[in-house]
Amino acid sequence: MSRLPRAAWRRLSGASPSGAGRLAAVDGLRLLAAAGVAAYHYLGTPTPRFWGENYDLPRAAPLLHAAGGYGWLGVEAFFLISGFVICMSCWDRTPAGFAVSRIARLFPLYWAVVLIIVVSGTVTVLIGQRSGAPTDLRTTLGNLTMIPRPLGVDFTAGVAWTLWVEARFYLLMGALLLIGLTYRRIVAFGFLWLVLASIGRELRSSAVDEFLLSQYAGLFVTGIALYLMHRFGSDLLLWLLAGFAWCYTLTVLEDRVATHPTSTWGPSAAVLTGFLALLVLACGPLRRVQGRLLVYAGALTYPFYLVHQSLGIPVTRGVLRCVPALGLLPSIAVGLSFSLLLAAVLNRQVDRRFGPVVRRHLTTAIRTPPRIECRSGGEGVPGR
Repeated sequence: MSRLPRAAWRRLSGASPSGAGRLAAVDGLRLLAAAGVAAYHYLGTPTPRFWGENYDLPRAAPLLHAAGGYGWLGVEAFFLISGFVICMSCWDRTPAGFAVSRIARLFPLYWAVVLIIVVSGTVTVLIGQRSGAPTDLRTTLGNLTMIPRPLGVDFTAGVAWTLWVEARFYLLMGALLLIGLTYRRIVAFGFLWLVLASIGRELRSSAVDEFLLSQYAGLFVTGIALYLMHRFGSDLLLWLLAGFAWCYTLTVLEDRVATHPTSTWGPSAAVLTGFLALLVLACGPLRRVQGRLLVYAGALTYPFYLVHQSLGIPVTRGVLRCVPALGLLPSIAVGLSFSLLLAAVLNRQVDRRFGPVVRRHLTTAIRTPPRIECRSGGEGVPGR
């Protein structure tokens, strides 16, 4: 029997070659994606007179408004990076370990932000002002599950719709983990996902689209292909997977472009730039770039993304109302600075404190299930 090269054995077995680890530069890229989304909400919004009747954003900052109009593509960058990062997070983990890591990472910060939005919105209503976010009990409880849309309630944090997209991606990766994660299986998974998503679009099946994320499948699979290149090295098969996913992405991107007043070529060029940036940072010479500042930027991305719209924009409007002489752009700078500062506080006081606690308790609960007490007074037996 002929012997396979070591690299091939690594791919088939899922073994980790040396050097696989955290990429600080990718953390920095995540914050840039969040900054793009914030630029869209603050500067590029197509809503007329978004900041009030006295403030015409296209006239006050025409270049920033035009550039910010493409900031919504930061969401596409998030999904591209997520495919890379979640594939890396899944490797050498059990399904339970992966679930624990996602819950501990996402939920404490998310719960904190939802409660802050509800409290601030309630206070705003009590003082006679209009609240932008729904604060009733039913909506709040539905949002605490992180899946409010299937429960039929609005999002408390407007940007949280992307978390529901991410959650379904996690479910797909978790299902793959149940089978076992190897190089060969995840490549097959990528091709199969894209084919089934394409069939769902052809059938115009909303159920298939919701389950297989047909609008964003190409971005996730492209990120997965880039991670495999980072981990195992590039080859023709991975370039075919990345190329298939990329062609798919640019084809379905037209649906997203139709909902935004931007040119057709601009979003394609922006998404291509994100792909090239991730390729260089993850698979090129910049993969060895390290730095605490970049890692910290990655840590701030999630809380900043959650708070910049639902909390930062009301602060900006409050500044415009109370200090009109400050002007539009300085007031926007205050709102963004507030969002970044609040993100730093949430990272320190919530993520760093409660994330490890949730992770530790969930891990303990999984490893040592509760014991069932026998009515006869005998020793308990582990619950099944």
